[in-house]
Amino acid sequence: MVIKVFLASSSGSTAIKKKQQDVVGFLEALKVEYSQMDIACNEDNRMWMRENVPEEKKPSNGIPLPPQIFNEDGYCGDYETFFDAKEDNQVYAFLGLPPPPGSKEALRAEKALIVENGNDAEEHPDDDTLKKEIPAEECNGGVHGEEEVTEEILSEEGGEVEESGGAEEKAAEEVAEAAEDTAPEEAAEDEAAEDEAAEDEAAEDKAAEDEAAEESAEDTEEASEDTARVEEAEAEDEAEDEEAKGEDDQPVSEEEEELRQLEEEEDEAAEAEEEE
Repeated sequence: MVIKVFLASSSGSTAIKKKQQDVVGFLEALKVEYSQMDIACNEDNRMWMRENVPEEKKPSNGIPLPPQIFNEDGYCGDYETFFDAKEDNQVYAFLGLPPPPGSKEALRAEKALIVENGNDAEEHPDDDTLKKEIPAEECNGGVHGEEEVTEEILSEEGGEVEESGGAEEKAAEEVAEAAEDTAPEEAAEDEAAEDEAAEDEAAEDKAAEDEAAEESAEDTEEASEDTARVEEAEAEDEAEDEEAKGEDDQPVSEEEEELRQLEEEEDEAAEAEEEE
């Protein structure tokens, strides 16, 4: 069985990065073998993750965010359920893996099994398969009862697992302390990122307003230039009309009149010659 952790190697969210680091770091501390499935660089991984997360576990927008954890094709859960399992010392059960001998989960399972067998023995006292073999001299002397035997077994098992369980507990505590230490930094980074995004948005809005104002000023200037050219053209036309009108209104001199008559006579003579 292979544990698959779906994560985004190039996520821009600080919170998602911290959650991914928390999951990976805890699995490494427990020495659990796992595979990292990057959804940022592999479209197949992204689509597989989205299709195999149960509908009831998806957020309202229908798009699950990393990290998402699977055991082979079986869905284990997201970061929140992983965190809850870690707090309850039920990580191996969450991952669908048998707890290693000596771990807290193994000890708890053994205790639960002993209690369950004790309850079954009380309900079925005649069932030989549930009876524990006890030396005849102990049964006859009544020195050891069933409860004392159970306590002795638990004591022996607890002594054997104390050292191996201590390393696991220490690793889990270190990871938890690291997560607590980074929580304020994470909150500050998220707040700073939100402020930066707000500032960028405000700057973009201001730039858009300035650009619109500049375009409006250019349009106004062009309109003013067009109006000035039209007025100038109209003024030139009026000046030409006034000049032409002034020429028409000037009296004709005697010399100009005589010159005009001579030209008319020459034209008449030329026409007469052509007719002959």
